Amino acid sequence: MVGRQEISAWRPPVSGVVEVFHAHLTEHAYPMHVHDVWTLLIVDDGAVRYDLNRRACGTPDDTVSLLPPHIPHNGSPATPQGFRKRVLYLDQSLLNESFIGPAADGPDLADPLLRRRVGQLHTALAHRGDELEAESRLALIGERLRGHLRPRLVRRPPKPGRGVAEDLRELLDERLVRGATLDEAAELLHAHPTHLVRAFSAAFGIAPHQYLMARRVDRARRLLLDGRLPAEVATEVGFYDQSHLTRHFKRLVGIAPGRYTRRGAPVAR
Repeated sequence: MVGRQEISAWRPPVSGVVEVFHAHLTEHAYPMHVHDVWTLLIVDDGAVRYDLNRRACGTPDDTVSLLPPHIPHNGSPATPQGFRKRVLYLDQSLLNESFIGPAADGPDLADPLLRRRVGQLHTALAHRGDELEAESRLALIGERLRGHLRPRLVRRPPKPGRGVAEDLRELLDERLVRGATLDEAAELLHAHPTHLVRAFSAAFGIAPHQYLMARRVDRARRLLLDGRLPAEVATEVGFYDQSHLTRHFKRLVGIAPGRYTRRGAPVAR
């Protein structure tokens, strides 16, 4: 039996919202990947299980899941019928990087009021002309999220010194399109290639090549939502060709990039 999937994605004209993503998936499992933005997730039907920061997490009723930037995570259905989810990808104007650690410590927030407000925001984002309402609801959501996360800030231990894993991540970010061979990275960072892979995987819970591909797919999503064609987007973000982009895009998003661009904002319910 072929798994069912319904996906819509769009970028609303609302400051702070990078993308709105709605999906109904029955079998698709997301591999480990990262985003450079915040992921605010609610599940309307079924449930999702995922690993984040080496801990098992999930989405029971009335839960709002806040997945921070740069922290690898995966995702798969936790029920036979799959799941129906609504996601907002938010930039750091709503939550700055100081909240990344506290969110990674506890991404699932059992808060019915927050859950209701996030649902109301999705409804507003589905209507052109309701941008002021959406901005107002987003501001209230940001305030409540900071209220959940701020008490955890004082309990976090100081960060350890910078290591070769962080250096490699910075190099991959700088060479997102051009890329770098493992030998090049080893020479630039004065480390053995095998040590680089092991250090990066141990530090971030994801292999260097997985990190790079996830970042490229994220950039491709934004260009596709701007109306660009998959063939030109592929090489612009660092993939060899459209086929290369399609293979990784389907693994990470659940749909081919050509179909992704034809899915717009749903009719408001």
